[in-house]
Formats: sequence, structure tokens, C-alpha cells
Amino acid sequence: MAGSEAAWQAAHMGVRVVIHEMRPKVGTFAHRTGHLAEMVCSNSFRSDDDEQNAVGLLHWEMRAANGLIMQMAQKHRLPAGGALAVDRDPFAESVTAALTAHPNITIEYGEITALPAAGHWIIATGPLTSEGLGQAIAAETGSDALAFFDAIAPIVYAESIDMSVAWEQSRYDKGETEAEQKAYINCPMTKDEYEGFIDALLAADKTEFHEGETAGYFDGCLPIEVMAERGRETLRFGPMKPVGLTNPHQPDRKPYAVVQLRRDNALGTLYNIVGFQTKMKYGAQTAVFKMIPGLHDASFARLGGIHRNTFINSPTLLDDQMRLRSRPHIRFAGQITGVEGYVESAAMGLLAGRMAAAEILGQPSVTPPQDSAMGALIHHITGGAEAKTFQPMNVNFGLFRPIDGLKGGRRGRKDRYKAYTDRAKAAWLDWLGQSSSIAAQ
Repeated sequence: MAGSEAAWQAAHMGVRVVIHEMRPKVGTFAHRTGHLAEMVCSNSFRSDDDEQNAVGLLHWEMRAANGLIMQMAQKHRLPAGGALAVDRDPFAESVTAALTAHPNITIEYGEITALPAAGHWIIATGPLTSEGLGQAIAAETGSDALAFFDAIAPIVYAESIDMSVAWEQSRYDKGETEAEQKAYINCPMTKDEYEGFIDALLAADKTEFHEGETAGYFDGCLPIEVMAERGRETLRFGPMKPVGLTNPHQPDRKPYAVVQLRRDNALGTLYNIVGFQTKMKYGAQTAVFKMIPGLHDASFARLGGIHRNTFINSPTLLDDQMRLRSRPHIRFAGQITGVEGYVESAAMGLLAGRMAAAEILGQPSVTPPQDSAMGALIHHITGGAEAKTFQPMNVNFGLFRPIDGLKGGRRGRKDRYKAYTDRAKAAWLDWLGQSSSIAAQ
């Protein structure tokens, strides 16, 4: 995501760009193709609400900046209530096609295993950085111990879901169209079914880490069994919460818990189980997930899994232009900088591409204002966060400077978030205007 967006932004500023992609020559545990911007975890960019949600605001800023990732996400959008979910394979194919067709972009396939000694480079290798390059980065930055684990959720064939038990509905019927309001498939559980599911989940065989791997998990992508270990009710107040849903098969009976599945492709033939990232072994996954009402005969297009995700200590290693302090000809972008999520990763690629192009063209490069979503995020990772406890972070309103005079608490949250987004949009458009003026000179 980050590398694709960085290349697109720099190329549009008139800079010639070479993308180095190791796939398909060198594969990874999670990728299936050689396409750029292949989605491997979820197929969702999360909320698209640009007035009440920080990631939705980030969507808005990227669209305003002619972001490629947002263009292609919109082109291949799937019904998902208020979220932005995409048809993952056509999305990656379209991103790849757009970059391949750009006259300023060349793509070279092959693995890079050492840090380049000269030139202008952006390292946007994502969560599955190859061993050779990972070791080179660790040797330069000393950040080999900074890592966490990400988990992937399973995908189910729609035809194998029992719709006499399950039903289609977005939580609180959210969405402007009927398709949006029925974007999710819901599987209800009674209290006994939920308790039996938790028992099986806790007892299931799980993938263990190799000796010496002591990294923790990113809280926004916890395996369900790790959540269950924190308390038997944790899942019922998390991904399995039963609120905002009415079972048409039993309208007078409120489910004790609900498992939701979100469409994974435009055909509606594949659905991923929302929030069900897992480190269970494959055999255990099949047995445990078939305990879910409506999934007793489920067939899986992909089972879940877990992978190591390395990131650098950006507050100590990067300047506010995302350059490596020890080697300023190298910039970092994406998840490796300590942001978490497709959108945040692509946003950091957008900034790195623009900053690198400005430097190459001899133009001033101004860091985006802290009041914008991108500015808040880059400020956090390049100096705002506490270096000693630095961990991956999603964009959120907690990163934004407070606005004086706004009420706190839950009642004032809607007005406060709207004030944040209004201020951010104005700041972002001003910055884009300044950047365009500088580029035109």
C-alpha cells in the first residue's frame, strides 16, 4: 500500500520512479500473487465517515490529494454498511495496472537485501519484510527487537453458510441503500452455544512462537483466542457483540452473541469472519468455527494465520521528513514506521512520495500541519510518541491537539469530533494548496 501510493504521488510530481517488488519471485506466507497492494489480512479500510471517525478523515485527505489507493478502493467498493470494504483481487490488479501504465514509473521484480548506499529511496516493505532486508534494517537501526504479531481471519464460501439460521443485516441497519443495510451475514448464539464456543476456543491447538520470539500482539488485531483468555465475556463485548441486530428467524429472542461475516468480493461468493483473527492450527480452526450456528457445514476458502511484523523506532530514527537520520537518502513509509492499518500505511506512503519528490526537484518540503489527520499521525511517529514505549498506532482523535472550549464526555463527543474534522480539512487543503504552489514555481 505505502510503496504503491508513494510511487504514484512522486510520479505525478514529475519524478521518475522505480518500484522494486520481490514478489512473485520471492513469496511470503500470506501473499498469493505478484500484484502490488495485495490485501492479505482484512479487505476493509474501516469507517468511511469523514466527520465522526479519524480513519474516515484520513480517507478524505487521501482523496483530496489524488491518492491512488483511495481511487481504486472506491472503484472496487463492496457493500459494508458505513465501512469501506473492497473486492481485494480486482483492487490489487487495478493498482498494479495504474502504476504499470504511468509513464514515469518502472517496475523491477527482484529482492533487495541491503540498504542502498546512494540515491533517493523509500523503504515501504510492509509487515512481511524479507529476511535479508530485515536484517540489514535491523543492523542499521538496532531495532531488531521491536516487533509484534499480526493475525489473519478466515474466509468462508458464501454458499456453505446456512441462511435458515443466519441473516443479512448491518448493525443498526447502517447504510443508505438496501445493499449497505444488508452488507453483513449474522450468525446468532445462545448463552450455552457461546459458552461451549469459548471452551473449545481456549482448549484448541494453537501455533506457538519459535524460541526467542517474545513480541506481543498489536491490540487492534488480537487473535480471538487471546481476547478470550482475557475474560470469557471479552468477545461478547467485542467482535461478537449482539447489539443493533434483530434476527428475523426469531425476532422476539435477542441473541446472546453474534458472529458477523463481511463480503470479501464483488460476486458475493466469499465472506470473511469479522474480528476472527486467529493463531489456531488449521484442524482446530475448522472444528471450532463449525460450532458457530450457520457455519456447521462451512467450507473455507482460506483459514486464519499469524505472522511476525517488524517496525522501527521511528521517534528516534526518523526526522519529520521521514528520512533515516543516519542515512538521510533513505525514507521509510508504511507499517514499518509504526503505523497500523492499510489506510495509515498508504497515507505515510503518500507523504513520503511527495516529500522525496520535492527534495529531488529542489523544492521546499513542508511537513503537513499537525491539525490534519496525516499531520497528527506523522507527528506521533516522528517525535510525538514516547520512544521507550513506542508501539504501532492506528489514527485516532487522541493524536489530535485539543480544541479549546469543547465539552468533554460522551455527550460532547459528536461535536468535538466534528470540530476536529472541520479543522483538519481546512488545514489539509491549505497544505495541499501550498504544495501545489511550490510545485508550480
